[in-house]
Amino acid sequence: MVMPATKPQAMEGLVTDLRDNRERLAAGGGPARVAKQHDQGKLTARERLDVLADPSSFEEFGLFSQHRAEHFGMAGREVPADGVVTGAATVDGRLVHVASQDFTVMGGTAGEVHCRKVAESMRQSLKTGSPFVFINDSGGARVQEGIDALSGYGEIFYTNTMLSGVVPQISVICGPCAGGAAYSPALTDFIIQTRAAQMFITGPQVIKQVTGEQISADALGGADAHMVHSGVVHFVAENDQHALDLCRRLLSFLPPNNMSDPPVFPTDGDVEPNPRLAEIVPVDGKRGYDVRDVIMNTVDGGDFLEVQAGYATSVVVGFARILGRSVGIVASQPQSMSGVLDINSSDKAASFIRFCNAFNIPIVTFVDTPGFLPGVDQEYGGIIRHGAKMLFAYSAATVPKVTVILRKAYGGAYIAMSSKDLGADRVFAWPTAEIAVMGAEGAVEVVFRKEVKEAEDPTTRRAELIDEYRSTFSSPYVAAGRRLVDDIIDPAQTRRRLAQALEYLNAKRELRPQKKHGLIPL
Repeated sequence: MVMPATKPQAMEGLVTDLRDNRERLAAGGGPARVAKQHDQGKLTARERLDVLADPSSFEEFGLFSQHRAEHFGMAGREVPADGVVTGAATVDGRLVHVASQDFTVMGGTAGEVHCRKVAESMRQSLKTGSPFVFINDSGGARVQEGIDALSGYGEIFYTNTMLSGVVPQISVICGPCAGGAAYSPALTDFIIQTRAAQMFITGPQVIKQVTGEQISADALGGADAHMVHSGVVHFVAENDQHALDLCRRLLSFLPPNNMSDPPVFPTDGDVEPNPRLAEIVPVDGKRGYDVRDVIMNTVDGGDFLEVQAGYATSVVVGFARILGRSVGIVASQPQSMSGVLDINSSDKAASFIRFCNAFNIPIVTFVDTPGFLPGVDQEYGGIIRHGAKMLFAYSAATVPKVTVILRKAYGGAYIAMSSKDLGADRVFAWPTAEIAVMGAEGAVEVVFRKEVKEAEDPTTRRAELIDEYRSTFSSPYVAAGRRLVDDIIDPAQTRRRLAQALEYLNAKRELRPQKKHGLIPL
């Protein structure tokens, strides 16, 4: 059948209209508002996705979405894409689902349809077993939509929880993230915040009205405030580009979902001895050093992505690779507070351990800690409960767990740092390791105080007793004799032994009692 000549022309006109509509909606709030976004040093919602995603890989869902609100000037008002860009893309060739709030459209405020779009993208992530990335830049709930906006946020929170432990969730905070909106990032696995962004539940104005206290937005909810004080954010970025580069790098260490293993990168297989390791750690237990030097001299290419680098700094956590395989690193940091465990470092480590276990990432632990931090503030703050989180996290973890005791491993902190009794699959000790209830000096003060005091030469006798206690109880050979240490190793061989252990443990399977879930001491 011959089609009428007017039909192709009509289709051409429809296609032209479609192209014009798409271009208009994709322009967001228009040139003036885009320029203002750029003047603030920020990218637009779509520009951020261009940086994150592989070229030409983004598939958008919901460009033509529109709100249903009719009050407060909303009737008939066009809100392009309802203020959020959602869809799927690839990052380094791997599928992710994304949502990027558009501050040029009504300040990125979240209404009913806006929230439903975000939640639908999250559900697509769940269906396909792919990570979800949410780029936040919003003035919060859209007040013109009232309770419908609140309901939409509730759906996002619920869906965050459904995704938890199934696919990795990453929040990138590139602008305002205030009020209830801040709880969605808090429910995700990692938060990357730029220095231009602020995140808080109640802003400076409300705090001033209620308490009379005056504080700037940056001091209250800036990236440094959340890194150093609250521990809410995991990475601080200088700008949008840096934040999205961090997001890409983080994703490279992670599997797409809890049923998959992390990607394995090509490697030259180098496990040659590294004499530098023996030079980093002083034999004198009172001297500090940066444990990150140990980590970077052990992992592939010295490539270590530290998580929460500015928070609870007596423990270092982060991602690296050993012979191409992703590992999670947990390490005492003697450079900070001698590497003690306190409330915040216990929380930091426990949370990281739980993430690694959920996503099949082996855990390597480097130990050099004198114990849990003593003090009234710690006791009143619940150090018992918080320290128990670490015990629970390591005990519950079924991924391969390999521990290296570098130097001090005292008291309850020895147990908490992935000891054999908490299920560590391999425990190696350097010759400098001291494993005991407490340090030899402290033990002598407790046990032999009277004998030292009554000795003809107290100083000499004290030194003799310290040596005796150390050789009797603290030596790594004692722990090895009790099978609490699998082997005492040359520091230079650490990388080789870790690589071998992780290779042999790759097929590890561990059955646990059937239950709905354990009750971690929150």
